[in-house]
Amino acid sequence: MSIWDIFDRISKDTPQGGKPEFIIVGLGNPGIDYERTRHNAGFMAMSVIEEKLGVSVDTYKFKAKTATAQVGGKQCLLMKPETFMNLSGEAVSQAMNFYKIPIENVLVIFDDISLEPGTMRIRRKGSAGGHNGLKSIIECCGSEDFPRIKIGVGKKPRPDYDLADWVLGKFSEEDKKKLAEVFENILPAAELIVQGKTSEAMNKFN
Repeated sequence: MSIWDIFDRISKDTPQGGKPEFIIVGLGNPGIDYERTRHNAGFMAMSVIEEKLGVSVDTYKFKAKTATAQVGGKQCLLMKPETFMNLSGEAVSQAMNFYKIPIENVLVIFDDISLEPGTMRIRRKGSAGGHNGLKSIIECCGSEDFPRIKIGVGKKPRPDYDLADWVLGKFSEEDKKKLAEVFENILPAAELIVQGKTSEAMNKFN
């Protein structure tokens, strides 16, 4: 689907405005020092969504940068938490409580070191799997029953390599090329998920 097809779909769907039905949140750390690092893959994915939808996630609310937009015909709150990764749940839970959005309508996009760059995995729910952003969301929201899109960033090059140094490091030029297709698929996958077609999204993009 081209960018123009996406714009056409937005204009034909329900008019912009109204209470969000879904939250789509990309995880990362705010600040220039963390830009384009592996741990900010969720922020990077959200930037691609912004570009394709023609919106700017820049309104500060719920301890996050936010915007509202139509995704897959549903009114969605787009979020980039400003809390730093380990406290992501504070932002998500505030938005959930304010709009009374159920946890199953929260789509989280984040980095995964167990997947190679160039791969993505969609899951209906699951544990934190050692990811501090997910851990915070589960703790603050009281459930792990939310859909997620995992973006592969690759494992540490060797066992003794410091994990923090790895996830806060930059992507290689080769990995950037591999990730380009993944980022292009994020919005189409999110559209299917918010439409209740998670199985279709998994079959198409996993």
